[in-house]
Amino acid sequence: METYLSCLHSNKDMHHKCKHLSKEYLECRMDHELMAKEDLNKLGYAPDARVMGAREYDKAKEREGYIAGKHMDKPNKWWFQS
Repeated sequence: METYLSCLHSNKDMHHKCKHLSKEYLECRMDHELMAKEDLNKLGYAPDARVMGAREYDKAKEREGYIAGKHMDKPNKWWFQS
């Protein structure tokens, strides 16, 4: 697991670049009966499975000053609050 997280960190959280490690992790869990046996091909680990359109997030909004949630002027109320 630590190897996978390290891989994610070094690849800027682009999970498809660490796919081999996540596959090994799932296989280990199945081998030790920590999860049900499943066909990994159905989980996206088929030899011909490819990640299409993945790209690195460039944080363009943040560089322009965008702050998540700042556009909300007033506090929202839950449905049960009057």
